[in-house]
Amino acid sequence: MSVFEGLRFRKVYSPIHNLDPRIKFVYVCAIFVAAIIFWELLPLIILFLIQVPFVFLAGVKREWLRSMRGAAFLATIIFLTNFIFKFINAGYVVTASNLENAIAMTLRFVVLVESFSVFFLTTSPDHLGLALEQTRIPYEFCFAFTTAVRFVPVLAEEAQTIMDAQKARGLELERGNFLKRIRNYIPILIPLIVSAIRRSLELAEAMESRAWGATKNRTNLYVLKMHKGDIVLIAITVGILAAAVYVRLFLGIPSLNELLGGLF
Repeated sequence: MSVFEGLRFRKVYSPIHNLDPRIKFVYVCAIFVAAIIFWELLPLIILFLIQVPFVFLAGVKREWLRSMRGAAFLATIIFLTNFIFKFINAGYVVTASNLENAIAMTLRFVVLVESFSVFFLTTSPDHLGLALEQTRIPYEFCFAFTTAVRFVPVLAEEAQTIMDAQKARGLELERGNFLKRIRNYIPILIPLIVSAIRRSLELAEAMESRAWGATKNRTNLYVLKMHKGDIVLIAITVGILAAAVYVRLFLGIPSLNELLGGLF
């Protein structure tokens, strides 16, 4: 469940936290597009390293590492799937090209998780909802989205608590065959579903008691405004996206094995 730690906002005073959430979202989308258009290892390594300074500037290194560790399981599955598929297509021969391609596909997933993790760690759900409102998105959709962002980490933490409690009562989640392990998770899912329903009912009652939806002319305490840091991030975003498109269209990207002189 540690991957969901990357969806929980950390209130820290930093230059990254103070950026406009709309600009940060555009930056994340640009990284997403750049990662999708490349299937070579070298540009994906560069995209991964580009975001490391943002993590240190935001002061969320520990939480970011926890989310990366939580994504390691899915990354391993992606690597094994790509490697086995390439291994079979190559006539059951392990080649440097196939290995590099499998690593590149895995790193693409890691880059996407990394960028969205930094975004959610440094963006308050309140500011995110306000940003959606100021872009003329109906408030009902904004509220649903921000509520989901708030409750996913909470439910993940509660699921971990239930798992620990059931293990203390003798439930063995890691033993048995595949079907047996799936059945072992039933005592986890039922309390979690009941808890989620209870939370939704409490939220509905709280919304009703506050006359949610009684007026369409909503007001907000804060108004998001662009600052110098946002202009800098826009320039960085445009530069990254332009460079990625230019490299993809006009430059040949060598493989890592070619740069190393065919050592593998």
